[in-house]
Amino acid sequence: MQVPTGPANDAVTEERIRVQGAGGVGAIVFDAARLPQAGPELFSPSGLGERARPVAEGGRGAAWFVELDGIDGVLRHYRRGGMAARVSRERYLWRGEARTRSIAEFRLLDWLRRQGMPVPPPLAAMYQRRGLTYTAALIVERIPGARSLAQRLPDGEGPPPWTRIGATIARMHRLGVDHADLNAHNILLDREDRVWLIDFDRGSRDGSSGFGERNLRRLQRSLRKLAPDSPGVEVGFASLREGYLAAIGREA
Repeated sequence: MQVPTGPANDAVTEERIRVQGAGGVGAIVFDAARLPQAGPELFSPSGLGERARPVAEGGRGAAWFVELDGIDGVLRHYRRGGMAARVSRERYLWRGEARTRSIAEFRLLDWLRRQGMPVPPPLAAMYQRRGLTYTAALIVERIPGARSLAQRLPDGEGPPPWTRIGATIARMHRLGVDHADLNAHNILLDREDRVWLIDFDRGSRDGSSGFGERNLRRLQRSLRKLAPDSPGVEVGFASLREGYLAAIGREA
């Protein structure tokens, strides 16, 4: 099994193929250096059979751990939440290939990896368009042994590395990247307590004014929801903010 050992500066060897099927006309972009071939079957949990297992946490019921040619990955079908889900849970308005949720996230992850950020390597992204709407899916490499910050909080293993989490978020913000959904489920800690950031759906490199503080407030709300009235979480978040402020002030 191939595993990512940390952020890398090597870029994805991006290739693109056209796809057409019952879901519509679309394309797959993939890292040809990691996946010699890519087709729609890689994005079908039923087609993968025993090589696909549902992810218990997050993903809105549309994420699976998958095995692909010796690589452990995570497949995610894009799903809407909130009020938008009442219109359609899985279809998005077509605005061009580069702005599809899957292609945009694939390329943002690739760029972040090349900047040395600890994010999962993107493996493949697909969209299928029908009329004015499309569906999308993404496969990234799985971080071995990693658990989310949300899972870590109640297990009594010891305090998370709050200061390093804050410093990692600061590195992302210094690159101008706005994480649209920074919460305790989207911060992973691996076996060595290294920090990883995941799920950059709707993330962007042109963060508007104040996006850093918005990200931090979103994370704080997430932590308080998971552990209401927890002094340990409040102290931990204070350490996270200290680590963030120390790192955000450094020269790039």
